[in-house]
Amino acid sequence: MRALEETSAATGRRGHELSATGVTVAYEGVDVVHDAALTLRPGEVTVLVGPNGSGKSTLLRTIARLQRPRAATLVLDGDTDGLALTPREFSRHVALLTQGRPTPSGLTVRDVVEFGRYPYRGRWSRADPDGPAAVDRALAMTGVADLAERGAEHLSGGQLQRVWLAGCLAQETGVLLLDEPTTYLDLRYQVELLDLVRDLADDHGIAVGAVLHDLDQAAAVADRIVLLDAGRILADGTPVDVLTAERLTATYGIRIDVDTDPLTGRLRTRAIGRHHARSERLSTTS
Repeated sequence: MRALEETSAATGRRGHELSATGVTVAYEGVDVVHDAALTLRPGEVTVLVGPNGSGKSTLLRTIARLQRPRAATLVLDGDTDGLALTPREFSRHVALLTQGRPTPSGLTVRDVVEFGRYPYRGRWSRADPDGPAAVDRALAMTGVADLAERGAEHLSGGQLQRVWLAGCLAQETGVLLLDEPTTYLDLRYQVELLDLVRDLADDHGIAVGAVLHDLDQAAAVADRIVLLDAGRILADGTPVDVLTAERLTATYGIRIDVDTDPLTGRLRTRAIGRHHARSERLSTTS
């Protein structure tokens, strides 16, 4: 995943600012996201965290225009008509890696990645002169170039996750949304994907918004963290400001200790279950 050095010069890619305010989303008449606000800025990684059912993925899908809100204002680069753009126009600015994508059948890896180029193809023509180079860059960035001609149905879950990510990168947008992108990935590729996310923000000015469950991964990659619970934003700020032991313990309903890793200087969290707590009691009484 290290083919990023010359990509900015080759693509002219630049980040966009995407913001949403007053986001309220309902399922079957029940609000599941309540008056939320979120801003994704160029060159910045924003990570949404929170318990299951807290509204993280729903909020991300809503600003990607895959989920219809009950109320919302979407602004793209200062243009308040973000909801008025056609899907094709919007997709030239914003890409989303969703959860649970199907396994393609009868398609090669390259075929799948080429789907990311659909915003640049006309209704009656498949002409896309920049497409082949964009696809090659995306394959290299995600470490799947050697799988390009393999049938996608023969890939492991982790390989397929990287292929779908390559499709998003081939889309060459200024905003990249990632819904649990480390799902199915082994430890190596989790780390490399997070490195890639940082490279996209730092070297290319991309605005990245991601949903992550691993709080340590969130602290390692994020410039800003947004903590949600029950469809409401509880905190929005730097990892140090948001990921406090008191706030996390109250939000997740389990004791969570927070300290600093002496090797990296990054925040480190640890959830304390019943067996950990019992071990602590025994060690203090012995």
